[in-house]
Formats: sequence, C-alpha cells, structure tokens
Amino acid sequence: MGFGLRFNLLVLAIAILSTPVLSDLIISKVDRRIDLTSQIARITSTLKVEIVGSSLVSEVLLAFPEVQAKDLAYLMATTNERKGKTKNSDVSLPVEAVNPKGMPPALSVYSVSLPKALGEGDTFTLDVLAVFTHVLKPFPEKITQADIQLVLFQDSAYYLSPYPVKVQSVSVKLPGARIESYTKIENTKSHGSEIIYGPYENFPPFSYSPIVIHFETNQPFAVAQELVREIEVSHWGSVQVTEYYNIVHEGAKSKGEFSRLEYQARPNIRGVSAFGHLVAKLPPRAHSIYYRDEIGNISTSHLRADSKKTELLIEPRYPMFGGWRTAFTIGYSLPLQDFLFEAEGKRFLNICLASPMNELVIDNLIVKVVLPEGSKDLSISTPFPVNQRQETKISHLDIVGRPVVVLEKANVVPEHNLHFQVYYSFNRLSMLREPFMLISGFFFFFVACIVYVHVDLSISKSSASYLAKLQWDEVRATIQQVESILKQWLATHEKLEASLLDLSRTGDVQACKTARKTADGLLKGHLKELKPLLVFLQSSPAAAHILPKVEELVAKERELQERLMAKHSTIVDCYEKKLGGREIENKVAPQQQKVVALRQEVEDLLDYLDEI
Repeated sequence: MGFGLRFNLLVLAIAILSTPVLSDLIISKVDRRIDLTSQIARITSTLKVEIVGSSLVSEVLLAFPEVQAKDLAYLMATTNERKGKTKNSDVSLPVEAVNPKGMPPALSVYSVSLPKALGEGDTFTLDVLAVFTHVLKPFPEKITQADIQLVLFQDSAYYLSPYPVKVQSVSVKLPGARIESYTKIENTKSHGSEIIYGPYENFPPFSYSPIVIHFETNQPFAVAQELVREIEVSHWGSVQVTEYYNIVHEGAKSKGEFSRLEYQARPNIRGVSAFGHLVAKLPPRAHSIYYRDEIGNISTSHLRADSKKTELLIEPRYPMFGGWRTAFTIGYSLPLQDFLFEAEGKRFLNICLASPMNELVIDNLIVKVVLPEGSKDLSISTPFPVNQRQETKISHLDIVGRPVVVLEKANVVPEHNLHFQVYYSFNRLSMLREPFMLISGFFFFFVACIVYVHVDLSISKSSASYLAKLQWDEVRATIQQVESILKQWLATHEKLEASLLDLSRTGDVQACKTARKTADGLLKGHLKELKPLLVFLQSSPAAAHILPKVEELVAKERELQERLMAKHSTIVDCYEKKLGGREIENKVAPQQQKVVALRQEVEDLLDYLDEI
C-alpha cells in the first residue's frame, strides 16, 4: 500500500506543479513495449518527434517518476536516418541526468543529445530503452513451498513526458497468461499474456494515469548482492577469470517447512517458485572451468561448448526459494590472443565487464583487473561511468607487486555486459624476470647442496672438545662392560640360591657343594675380567665423576658375594648335621636380612649407571 500511496502523491504533485514550458517540440507518436517476462523490467519506447518551434533543438528530455528512477539501472537512446529504402544502422546518443528549470521536483530528467541541431519542420525517430530492477514487488510477500509467486507492477498508461503527445499506446508482455488483476481504463485489451493500453490521442505534457498489474511469474529472481570478478592477465598465454558470487532469491519469501521429498517428487508443483539452476554464457574458447563453494567442488554442473559459445549450467546444492542465499565461485581460463591486443605502442585488454549469467541482477559489482608486474601508464575506457581506483597485489615470484585496476558499479543488469579496455605499457624484458628468479633459485639451491655434501662439518679431531668426546665414549663403553660383568655375578648368585632350594627338596648335599664350587670358579673368572676395566676407569680423567659410584658398586657386590657364600656354607653344614628346618632358619635369618639389603643397594647402583 505504501508504494501505491507514493504513486498517488506523485500524480498529485505533478498535477499541481507541472507547466508545459517546452513548446518547440511535440511527440507525434509513442509506442511503448514493457517486457515483464523476467525479474528485470525492460521498457522500450519508440518516439516520433516533430520540431514545431522556430528555435533549433539539440536535445530531447526524458522524464521518469522519482520513485521509478531510483531503480533505473540502464538507459540507452538510439536514432536512425532513412534515405529512400536504405536504413542506416542505429546510432547511440549521449544520455546524461539534468535538472532543468520548471520541472516538477518529483521527476528525474535525462537529456538525450541529438547528432545535430534540428529546426522547424524536421522530424526524427528516437528509440529509448529503460531497464529497471526491483520494480516487481512480490504480493503476497511470503508464500509456502506449494504456492505460486505473484507480483505487482506499477506504471502509467500514458507516456510521462514534458512534451505534448499526439498518439500513444503501450503493450505489457507478461511471462504467462495467468493475470490476477490489472487496471482497466478506456481502450484496454488483454490477449493471453499481453495487455494493451491505447491508442490514446492528444495528451498534454506530464499526463499520467497509474496502472497496477498483479500477475504470476515464477522466473528466477536471482540477485547477486555482491559479485567480485578478478581478471588476471598473464603474458605467458592466458587470462584467468575468477568470479565470487553471493546470490539471494529476492522473490516472495518462503514460509513454513521445506520438504525435499515433495520437491523431488513434484518440482513443478511443490517448488514452482524456486529456481534450481543458473546459466552462464562464457566466451567460446573458455577452458579449465571449475565451480565450487566453501565446502569444495560442486559436481552438479553441466558444460556445453562449441566453436561459437561455451555454456555452463550451474546447479546450487539446494533449490533456491524466496529469501534463500548461496555463495559460490566459478573460474575459467581464456586464450590470451583473443583478449589482449596492441595499439600505438601500448597493450590493451578488451573483455566484458559484467557477469555472464543470464538475467542476473547485481546490486554491487567489483571488477579487479590484475596486470603483470612491471605494467605502467595505466588507463581505462568503459562504455558507461564507473568508480575507479588502483591497488597492488602481491603474488608468487613478485618483487614490488602487480598493479590492479578496480572498477565498481551498482545496480548492474545484462545490458551492462559490454566490453571495456584497460591500456598499459609493458617492457618485454620484464617477462624474463620470473624465469630468471626460478633459474637463480634452483641454481643456488643446487650449489648449496653441493657445498653441503663436500664440506666436512664435523668437529676437528685435534680439538679439545673432540678428544674429550672420544674419552667419554671410551668411559661409557667401559662402564657398559662393568655392568655386564656385574649382571653375570648376579646371575651366578641366583644359581647359588637355586642350589639351596634343590637341597631343601632333595637333601642332596653333594650336588649343592658341586654348585658352590662351580659358582666360585665363575666369580673368580669375572673378577679377573673386571680388574683391567677398573684400572682404566681409575686412570681416565673423564671417569673421575663416576668412578666413586663404580667402586662402591663393586665393593657392595663383593660383600654380597661373601654374605651369600656364608649363607650357603651355613645351610650345607646344617643339612650335614641333620638339623631341623626351624633351627636352620634361625641360624641363617641374620645373614638373609643382610643379603636382601645388599642386593637392593646393588640394583640401585646399577640403575644409576644405566641412566648415565
């Protein structure tokens, strides 16, 4: 209701404030064609203009309601001249926003400059294309998964102009024949998906009659809230294009629950308002194409290519209902020779500015052209005004960075997808910079490897630290030998203990004495092996800090041997005297306590040496 109210206020303001101050020009006929078959509204007006005043006329003014002009994305005016049966090609005319005196403040006015000034009696034909975005308003604003999408469109049945209009008509093309309602005035006809208003005759300047059309459209309302296109030029043979999309479905917002099962079973009924794919028309020789998002590669895409075009059909991970969003990236490479040229000693890139997506509205477009390092004297030529700036990008093998031309434009439609040019100077010798850096890097790497292999980085054998290391290694080896001999002594001790157990079971005293004799021989042999090792440790300065522990260990082990032998002799004597078990235990109990304590001390000292 707010939108309609603004229109009514606009009509009232025009009726009060407008005055036909422009009398040198009249429009003899206006044919308007409003195309609403997609989310973008395209209004094509053919104006037949007559000069009736005595003054020369060099411009034609076009007026739009302010509420409609804020959504004006693209405005183009062309004219052509006929000579007999020959028709010249259309000539695009300059268009700029103006603010002439006497115009109602609720209007936005644009001036179309004519190729030459025209005098009284001259006529010409002017074709005007106005493209609007966000003018189709969903009504209702929220729908369920099974509902169709209905939208409202508002305009005027009469051509809003600062000039008198003799004859006019307007036809509205809709995407389908289902029309909920539309404004009916005089000379209104409806044929299928088309509504025709007119013809109407002899209307004064600023005539306005609001119309509202409520109709069904299930076309994709895909809007890129931001699109960043990065075009990277490499003189080694390719132009790499990467496009980052952030898309929302700006149709009627989805309410209620979403059932994928119902959607897959009957997508034309349970998902008629959603769109499941987008189509990108890439340049003919595009290759190395990919489509992914923050999760990873998206396999639901199809590529069709021939000599004239490369068409990429993109399917999001889920169907896009009203209010739903998705973000993804597409990238592709292009042959350098198709887009980079030379003229007047400078190179220039000639490539399309906007998105290759069909019928995509872009709220904010950012185009970054990354030129090779060393490019200078940059200049840009665009077919329409854009915001420009420059920055630098640091990439691999760069020294000072690559110059980047950044172009920004709001409210972009497919009509903006025109070629633009980036001119720059580049020294051919700069192309050798990166190969030279690679060759130099590999060269120095291999030289370093050769030096590392052939240079002896070990410590000098005559240095004090090296000699100290050798001495310590010898000490460590000797200590390991001492540990080995002592462990053999302990094993002999266990055999003596085992012979006593056998004696308690069998009573064979002779076998026990034989085991004692064998153990004595083993212990004496180990003692001979141990003496030279102790002599070496006593003579080595490197062993000074550990020698006391080794000597203590040997002393404890010798004492342990003596206690074990005494215990062994006592038990054998008791068995020979045929004493009872309790008497034997009483006699050996003091000796057994000392043996256990000594064995624990020996094991602790061995653990200490193991840590060293």
